[in-house]
Amino acid sequence: MTLSPDERRLLELIAQAPEPVAMSDFFHTIHPPTFPQGAPEEDPARVSWMQLQLDLYRASGNLWQGGLVEVIHPANGERPDLVAVTEAGRTALA
Repeated sequence: MTLSPDERRLLELIAQAPEPVAMSDFFHTIHPPTFPQGAPEEDPARVSWMQLQLDLYRASGNLWQGGLVEVIHPANGERPDLVAVTEAGRTALA
């Protein structure tokens, strides 16, 4: 599986985590906000950033569907799925 830059970075961060993590915990690390906190919703920088966040959700799904991460602790209504990298994921990063 060829990884997109977002998929690769997300997989790297998950692999570095000492315990299962929510993939969304890394979204602001990969693409931090680039607009003032009070910027209106239609601000071009905010709109662009929101698209990057949606792309990361897509990357998360791709990693799971590709068998590169596995759910260790399913979502329970208070927190999202917690995942870890699989052997296939480690191979993809090599």
